[in-house]
Amino acid sequence: MSEIPAVREPVPARFNLARYCLAENARVQPEKPALTIVGDDHVLRWTHGELDDKVRRLAAGLAALRLPPGSRVMIRMGNEANAALAYFAAIAAGHVALLASSQLTFEEADFLREDCGAAALLLGASFEREPHDAPGLHVLRGAALERMLESEPMDYADTGANDPAYLVYTSGTTSRPKGVLHAHRAAWARRIMYPHWMGLTRGDAMLHAGAINWTYTLGVGVIDPLASGARAILYNGRPDPAIWPRLIERHGATIFAAVPGVYRQILKTGALEAHDISSLRHGLSAGAALAPSLLAEWRERAGKEIFEAYGMSEISTFVSSGPTTPTRPGSPGRPQPGRQIAVLPLENGTTPLPAGESGLLAMHRDEPGLMLGYWNRPDEEKEALRGEWFVSGDLVEIDADGYVWLHGRADEVMNAGGYRVSPAEVERCLIAHPGIAEAAVAERPGRDPGTTIIKAYVVARSGEALDEAGILAHCARHLASYKCPRAVQALAALPRNANGKLARASLP
Repeated sequence: MSEIPAVREPVPARFNLARYCLAENARVQPEKPALTIVGDDHVLRWTHGELDDKVRRLAAGLAALRLPPGSRVMIRMGNEANAALAYFAAIAAGHVALLASSQLTFEEADFLREDCGAAALLLGASFEREPHDAPGLHVLRGAALERMLESEPMDYADTGANDPAYLVYTSGTTSRPKGVLHAHRAAWARRIMYPHWMGLTRGDAMLHAGAINWTYTLGVGVIDPLASGARAILYNGRPDPAIWPRLIERHGATIFAAVPGVYRQILKTGALEAHDISSLRHGLSAGAALAPSLLAEWRERAGKEIFEAYGMSEISTFVSSGPTTPTRPGSPGRPQPGRQIAVLPLENGTTPLPAGESGLLAMHRDEPGLMLGYWNRPDEEKEALRGEWFVSGDLVEIDADGYVWLHGRADEVMNAGGYRVSPAEVERCLIAHPGIAEAAVAERPGRDPGTTIIKAYVVARSGEALDEAGILAHCARHLASYKCPRAVQALAALPRNANGKLARASLP
């Protein structure tokens, strides 16, 4: 396999994301371990050759359905190997893969299915009984998927670099998640991260602490190690913060990727000192800001560096520290070589602000990792574009050395536990509670330093007595766990400005 360059290269015109990740390594090193899934009492291992073969067999099974090219294939599975197979197979067959979060309720998942117009829905064992139904929808459960894996393997679809490859749903300022549509070229754009953030090489073993259907895990924990010829390791056993040092030791992990909260939990358990983690070169952190105090404690106790990165669903990670960029605690780093970013004024204008001034972080629209657009949301897509720039909702400043410093969200989207959550979506759920007249949510500090939670503020309907446990249970029935408030405060009225709009900043 060719060496990953340290600078950005032009994207090949004909390019298939699945072929890029799997085919070459299946040819040159078919017997080398590619994907390891560790459970409580089992370990599943697939080589590069086996993974390529299984993906192309499942792709052939999907092709037999005769779906139109570019059809959306939604995958609703747990943190399991078949989720990776299904994701790559849908793309290998020339369709658009949507790997939905397994934490979504049926109600939330069915909205995604309907919104994206899925032509096929692949269900894992935990979801086989769900009654998804729509005209023309192919619902494929375990037995059907097993039969597909007996198909004669097909070749990868001949797709263009700019053809749609996958959808990611993210929270925005509206009450419903929106689809972010990415092209095949997004995988090629990730190559620049390997030397400048991850330090990823062909000889590495990447252990990721997240679930495969989270974009951070799918990208860093699966796509990147497979594309570079390395080994990907995931865990799908019972939640246990102490498991990660044990897995590093047992499987010889050389890179560990997680959100800051996982590093904090590891330090709390004391498991770090009980295991030999000498195989580990460094850790990676993304999804939330890495507190300088946490970084300092990890360095002291683990004797390893953590390289932080910043990204978003629309572009993935493009600002980072790493082997070529020294860490500055409190900053996620600098833009990787070839990434053209700027700070633009809050209201309008396309002239970048000078170093040290705060504004909205923007990415130049020629970035190959930039999304194709928002799925069926032309108005929101238009709002995000300003001249030659894609404008994020993040307030930042860039210092004279090019380091980015984050100052929160301009659009009030919350980031609790590494997940972006729309206040409007949670508030819509709260207001559906029969005893609540008005509701608002805000991101508030958690118990541990550097952590945040979602807190709900509610106004009771006349004559109703509100119970915090009942409200939290109501949210748990309708929202993924990461979207649920962790605390509730009753108010006589919500704070509002002179125009009657919610004054979120005035919530206690």
